[in-house]
Amino acid sequence: MALDPELLTVLACPIDKGPLHVLEDEDMLYNARLKRRYHVREGIAIMLVDESEVVSDTEHERIMAKIDATGARTTGPS
Repeated sequence: MALDPELLTVLACPIDKGPLHVLEDEDMLYNARLKRRYHVREGIAIMLVDESEVVSDTEHERIMAKIDATGARTTGPS
């Protein structure tokens, strides 16, 4: 995934307008507050709520452990 760094400074969750975790190796943006995953396809963030997914508690724990271990960056101003 190669999202434009400038885009990442303004990108937010369309539901709660908060920042998203960037997981480049999984081609996704993740909202831990809502346990919601947004896919990135061919460098384009798919920010449509209808195409996002709510993850299970187990998947949420896996993603959060990865974020904690890797220090994944977030969207929004740096």
